Amino acid sequence: MNKIFENSTILVTGGTGSFGHQVVKRLLEEFHPKEIIIFSRDEKKQFDMRNLYKNLNLKFIIGDVRDRNSVFSAMKGVDYVFHAAALKQVPSCEFFPYEAVRTNIIGAENVLDAAEENNVKKVVVLSTDKAVYPINAMGISKAMMEKLMLAKARSSKSKTVFCGVRYGNVMYSRGSVIPYFIDLIKKDQPLTMTHPDMTRYLLPLPVAIELVLFALAHGENGDILVRKSPASTVKDLADAMVEIFNHKAGTKVIGIREGEKMHETLVTQEELMKSESYDLYYRVKNLSTIDYDKYFTEGSASEFTKEGYTSENTQRLSLQETKELVLSLEEIKEVLKIGI
Repeated sequence: MNKIFENSTILVTGGTGSFGHQVVKRLLEEFHPKEIIIFSRDEKKQFDMRNLYKNLNLKFIIGDVRDRNSVFSAMKGVDYVFHAAALKQVPSCEFFPYEAVRTNIIGAENVLDAAEENNVKKVVVLSTDKAVYPINAMGISKAMMEKLMLAKARSSKSKTVFCGVRYGNVMYSRGSVIPYFIDLIKKDQPLTMTHPDMTRYLLPLPVAIELVLFALAHGENGDILVRKSPASTVKDLADAMVEIFNHKAGTKVIGIREGEKMHETLVTQEELMKSESYDLYYRVKNLSTIDYDKYFTEGSASEFTKEGYTSENTQRLSLQETKELVLSLEEIKEVLKIGI
């Protein structure tokens, strides 16, 4: 990684979010690149981030991935790109789907085109389990972002490598359920859950950063890298929070909402046929040679795997294991230290 980042310029789209803060911290502390560019549209968050790090190697550009000109301008001289800018909240995208199209699809195309035009060495796009068998607008828009990345990897005449990562719920990221539970605990209200048996992957943010850095070091054109992750039921996660904070108001079931699944999938049955499995990762290979004449008369696999890699069949955390994972989060340690 030191060799990769030496004298390199890295652009992080949406860089003032949870991912941006964590990856910038890692890059500045461990790898010392020549320059990190934060490209985002919120000047207040950029102001706060600038004051937090006070590092001359950190550069801030106000812009929006929806604006093609601002993306192309920011991409000049960049070596590596982490594309994290997105609308990520399921309800927001569900009620305003065209906004998801503009940011997650058109915005992604602008980033990919600008990287190709400027001969960036590698682009890593950040995707989600909700892009797999998508049933909501956010997942559909992220699935299309993946397809755009794959199309660019197949067709680009530049030397740029285009690859991506997928991960499940990043714990304590902005807008995720654990900070929401903290807010309910502060208000002495019941912790709301949609269905007790619903399962979700649980991934601490530093582990998500490791996945992205792994993709940057090892991702090949068209690859989608997936971190193998444990999961818990929604009930166990809520109960863990109740026990940790001795929350007297308990929990409350509100029912499954529009656009939600009982279980999430990170790798489909179809993708497992073309995946490489490592101890901690799956590499979904997407650039096998396609002969379109043979496509109509010949196949390449005898059968599908029995099922994909899902939050139902991955390692299931017990209530105690879920509690221990939550307690390992630095944000939870900080909340416990200062008190609710």
